[in-house]
Amino acid sequence: MAYLLSIETSTEVCSVALHQNTNLINTSEFHVEHSHAAKLAVLVDQVLNVADIKANQVEAVAISSGPGSYTGLRIGTSLAKGLCFSLNIPLISVGTLELMAHQILSANSFDAILCPMIDARRMEVYCLLMDSDANIAQPATAMVIDELSFSNLLINHKIVFFGNGAAKCKNVIRHENAVYIDGIYPRASSLGALAFGLWEKKQFEDLEHFEPFYLKGFVAKKPKTLI
Repeated sequence: MAYLLSIETSTEVCSVALHQNTNLINTSEFHVEHSHAAKLAVLVDQVLNVADIKANQVEAVAISSGPGSYTGLRIGTSLAKGLCFSLNIPLISVGTLELMAHQILSANSFDAILCPMIDARRMEVYCLLMDSDANIAQPATAMVIDELSFSNLLINHKIVFFGNGAAKCKNVIRHENAVYIDGIYPRASSLGALAFGLWEKKQFEDLEHFEPFYLKGFVAKKPKTLI
């Protein structure tokens, strides 16, 4: 029975979970933007302590690898790699958009194409397309949304849009086959179950060279000026 620690930091929500195989033992989340650096290690300690599990009992660390917040992904990856190096255990990664799609796959009553979206900048999103059999129809990409986005697919297919990038699409993609679901974000509590499948197959990352899947380069924001 393997204990897997999962870390998710790709959006404004910071979350940690502990699974025993695919069974969720404990999880904790912090819903405050820009809090990852201060709260992530605290959440890890809380999750392990409440479960009465020592760090040296953890057999792998799983992270969602991106795309998403550049800073959040760096923070999550740094802590995950630090734990793996210190405990001499493997690192497992799952794509963030794939994770989001699997979170609602079993509830896909529309038999629709799933389109998880993570907010990028302005009208840009990170997204992928997954069919109802969990096959990826379009890999993760950065897309600028306009009224013609997905129009060729929407003619014959329902598409379910969700994630923090989908909110800004509601007034742009208004086809009758476009369905929107609110409140979906990548969660460590779902990550562990997917990661266990990779654990069984021994699909581990190269710990020394692993980097998050940023998809795009870092764009620094202009500092606010005080008047």
